[in-house]
Formats: sequence, C-alpha cells, structure tokens
Amino acid sequence: MKKIIVTGCNGQLGRAIGQLYADKTEYELVNTDVCDGEGITKLDITNVDQVLSFAREVKPYAIFNCAAFTNVDGCETNEEAACRINAIGPRNLSIAATETGAKLIHISTDYVFPGTSERPLTEFDQPAPISAYGRTKYAGEQMVQQFADRFFILRTAWLYGDGKNFVKTMLGLSEKMDTLNVVCDQFGNPTAATELAKAMAFLADTDNYGIFHATCEGSCSWADFTDEIMRLAGKNVTVNHITSKQYKEMFPQSADRPHYSMLDNYMFRLTSDFRFADWHDAIASYMKELNK
Repeated sequence: MKKIIVTGCNGQLGRAIGQLYADKTEYELVNTDVCDGEGITKLDITNVDQVLSFAREVKPYAIFNCAAFTNVDGCETNEEAACRINAIGPRNLSIAATETGAKLIHISTDYVFPGTSERPLTEFDQPAPISAYGRTKYAGEQMVQQFADRFFILRTAWLYGDGKNFVKTMLGLSEKMDTLNVVCDQFGNPTAATELAKAMAFLADTDNYGIFHATCEGSCSWADFTDEIMRLAGKNVTVNHITSKQYKEMFPQSADRPHYSMLDNYMFRLTSDFRFADWHDAIASYMKELNK
C-alpha cells in the first residue's frame, strides 16, 4: 500500500483530499496537522528534525503539502512567522522527500505574481510578489525547487471548500445585510478544493514533474463571484460593486492584493489530458452540497 503524508489535513484542501482518497484502497493517507486528533498526527513542518524523523518512519510514496500561513494581512504583520511556515516548512518537506524517495506535491498561489498583467498568466511568466504572503510563498517554491528531487508545484487561487472561505463569509453576511460591498477590480479564478484535490491525485501517479497552474477554468471579479453565489443561493441581496480603493477606505488592510492574477493552466493543457471544471459549474456543485 502506498502511503501519502498529508500536511494541513484539517484545512479545506486537506479535507478534500481525505474525501477523494476515502475509497482508494491502494493508498493510505497519513494525516498530519499542527494539532493532533483522531487519526491525525501532530507535525511541525518548521522543525526539520521532526519532519525527517517522521518521514523516515512512514516511508511515504508521496507528500502532499497543504499546510500554509494563508492570512494575507497576518503575513504582512508577521512575515517571519509566515516565512517559517510558507518557506522553511516546504524546504524541510523537500529534504525529507528527497531522502525517502517520495514525490512532493506543494501548493502555491497566484499571489506570487504582482497582478499587473492584463492577460492570463502561464507557468513561464516571472513571479514578482507585492505582499509578504506572496513573497513567502514564492520563497517556498524556490526551496522546493532547490531541495526536492521529484516535485510538483501547483499554483492555485481563490480556494473554497469544507471550512472557512469567501463563499461562506458572503452567505453569512447576506443573512444580516441587504447590501454587500464587494471589490470589482480584482480578477482571478475561483477554485473548488475538490477540483484541486483531483489534480493532485492525477499528478501524483505520474512523473510529469514541474510547476503547474491549477485553477478552475474561467475568471471573474470578487463582485461577479458574489453575484453568482447569491444567485445560486436564491438570496435577494444587492451586491454593490466597488473599487479596491473604496474598499480600503472602508476596511483598512495591511497587504496589497493583485489587481489581475488570473492563472492559465497552460502546463496541464500541454502535458496531460487533465482538465479542471469551469468555475461556474464548480461553484454550482459546491452550493448543492452546502444545501444538503
């Protein structure tokens, strides 16, 4: 049986992976997170000795790194902590993967780009992050490339799944407010955690290593995304499309957000037959599950 170490198993992506692999009898998930629990091992990915010891014991076929410091404004105010989790953690996992012969699948982000492009970004575009979150995630990519022998780096965006996310936040606010103010000049790819988990599972069984953009197909603004969420939920709520400048005046933020960070899944198209769902279809499926 092939063992897969999953870090950050309690997060949205970690849970999606757990659901996807539930019926795959040829694999055994070894779930880890910062806190232990039933069926979960406590693992501090920032501690290289702990990571190496654990990997030597498990002897994994693959390591899925879903752990990250994703609070964008929190990264801005505590970049050192973000660097430990987003850069040193991937370095440690890469060292462990190389020593044990495991494949490493590492999750990165559209925030490695500055957001100044007016076209979808491919894996061949040069990163230039404008926030601490983006800088530390890009550093994590560089660590993986430096220390891992066999790796997949998947850049994703606007992820939602089983856990705290933008979709649930907007639905919660719609219960209390008649009008929602949502940014209309930041564009990206809403991506279901279930779709990203499928992509990870697909790549894990290949030797098609490298950097991949991994998002649902199509793009929109946060305001457009909110419009679709409210339509699917049958909410009679007005979504007020506002600029990033207006939003910052109402709700001060520490970190700058990319203006346009739509990712093009170019390498998936060039090197495989795997395709992501369109974002409209993915959010419709997600909303059906929420209604259940």
